[in-house]
Amino acid sequence: QLDAVKAGADDFLSKPIPAEFLVSAISTRAERYRSLRTLILRDGLTGLYNHTAIKEELISEVAISNRNQAALAVAMLDLDNFKHVNDTYGHPIGDQVLRTLSRLLRQRLRRSDVLGRYGGEEFLVIFPATSALSAQIVLDEVRLAFMALQQHSEQGEFSVTFSAGVSDLSLAQDVDALIACADAALYEAKKTGKNRVVLGLSKPG
Repeated sequence: QLDAVKAGADDFLSKPIPAEFLVSAISTRAERYRSLRTLILRDGLTGLYNHTAIKEELISEVAISNRNQAALAVAMLDLDNFKHVNDTYGHPIGDQVLRTLSRLLRQRLRRSDVLGRYGGEEFLVIFPATSALSAQIVLDEVRLAFMALQQHSEQGEFSVTFSAGVSDLSLAQDVDALIACADAALYEAKKTGKNRVVLGLSKPG
């Protein structure tokens, strides 16, 4: 029994064991595993994949798309003037804005699209079987919907916008290059006025 536990077992159930006890023991451990896995993979504020998990998902999706010679688009989103939101309305309201965008993305995008909080106020979205142009059109609709939402605070209502950059496998074939291309397009969106979705047109660098 000690050897089994040292090898990584959760517990040692001695036979004979009543069926209902066995089912209960396994169900409890499975639920605990799911809870721990969620804590490891998910961002605590938004419920989206965290930085490490979304990059692992992108590695997997790129491999699948390359193997099947299918399209794949990646977008980097960043809230505009988010420091001003935190400074003016407070960090709890800033967290509220992050949750609002996360919820809207889940509502507006497909179940097959993969969402992650890349860091701070930045999000990464994976669009399987989608070109950069198609992803740009979809995200622009999300952008308009998000801009129209009124955020509530003690100081009054206000609205927030986001900028985004989009790339796809026609521009880069590996994960780091895809992210770099989308990030370069995001930088262009910020530089040219914010509140827009820009398509990556060339490989960065």
